[in-house]
Amino acid sequence: MSDYAVINPATGETLATYPTATAEQLEEALATADAAARGWARSSSVTERAALIRRAAELHRERRDELAETIVREMGKPLAAALGEVDFAADITEFYADNAERIMSDQPIDILGEGTAVIRRSALGTLLGIMPWNFPYYQVARFAAPNLLIGNPILLKHAPQCPESSAAIEKIYRDAGFPEGAYTNLYITNDQAAEVIADPRVHGVSVTGSERAGAAVAEIAGRNLKKVVLELGGSDPFILLSTDDLDGAVAAAVEARLDNTGQSCNAAKRFIVADALYEPFLEKFVEAMSGAKVGDPLAEDTVLGPLSSLVAAERLADQVDRAVAQGATLATGGTRDGAYYPGTVLTDVTPEMDAYREEFFGPVGVVYRVADEDEAVAVANDTPFGLGSYVFTTDEAQAERVADKIDAGMVYVNLVLADSPELPFGGVKRSGTGREMGLLAADEFVNKKLVRVGP
Repeated sequence: MSDYAVINPATGETLATYPTATAEQLEEALATADAAARGWARSSSVTERAALIRRAAELHRERRDELAETIVREMGKPLAAALGEVDFAADITEFYADNAERIMSDQPIDILGEGTAVIRRSALGTLLGIMPWNFPYYQVARFAAPNLLIGNPILLKHAPQCPESSAAIEKIYRDAGFPEGAYTNLYITNDQAAEVIADPRVHGVSVTGSERAGAAVAEIAGRNLKKVVLELGGSDPFILLSTDDLDGAVAAAVEARLDNTGQSCNAAKRFIVADALYEPFLEKFVEAMSGAKVGDPLAEDTVLGPLSSLVAAERLADQVDRAVAQGATLATGGTRDGAYYPGTVLTDVTPEMDAYREEFFGPVGVVYRVADEDEAVAVANDTPFGLGSYVFTTDEAQAERVADKIDAGMVYVNLVLADSPELPFGGVKRSGTGREMGLLAADEFVNKKLVRVGP
């Protein structure tokens, strides 16, 4: 029985199943990718690869409606958000086409002796990408586009619940003109993925997913001396210290929590509010969270579709129930309906509770009261995660101080949902290693070769 299936979380209906690859099919994929690494990657120019990348971006836009509808079925994303994700994937892909020469041009070094020296970037080789279900196109775009530009062939293991979107991405790259082996979609098991990582024809692996998945992949990669990039979980703080517009701050907090039905690694999840603002913020936040419409992901006014699966909703409900049992206060929400879960707010969470250090991967916000800036930073950093963070303050100097003190890979000041193709994405601590998007993404899996020439 295949693990790869389209199960509509809104209805629970299994719409299609797909067989996992046989050993022979996997070997053929590895051999074909290796041939592309030794052939196409070395014979094609940066300009030629950039043109193919640009065409892939165009195809995302041309197939926008079809692509969006696919992930609504697969993981329940509200249609407006699904369309936005396709657009963002196209923008990311196009960014690497636009910046191809800048990324791949030689980097001169000022040397102490005579002659010249440059850093010349070239392909590392075939890579494996292991991608999650929450952003089926965006996650792939930020891994695949820069690496295909470099000339690294891609083997892509997508989440088992995204077989049709993953096949659609492969078709985009094939139709854009990439040769056989440059991008290959794989329906493989975790055991088969371990074999791929260990295979000497594969030179690196990038994982976006859970801590458990990241640790397992990193262990295999380490044993086989393979480069690995990990983008894992997050429990991002939203720190509110002062504001001239409380309604605006609350609206930003709700947006940052409920984007993608709350299923985003870098969503704001812990709301850390200065004492003077705590009560009015909490009142407005609870009202807004409870008012977020739960419903059909195809409806225009739906804010919260179903979670990605019934299992995901059950897991979230268990977390909230445990938090309440351990002494947290449920300010609103907390009642599951199948795979649907409403906007939920918890308060009075203390360090002794599981909820204090867990990641809530769904529309649940935890609100903390703090006395001052120092306590806000202490609470923000008291987590095993370190992905993103948000700081709202009217004091520019305070914003700079707090941004410097937060243990995270990203800090956004007075704005949310501001990810952009040119901005690097990644974290520290148990949120992972490495960066995706921006120019830094193109430096992860590349041979930065020194070429030193004498006088």
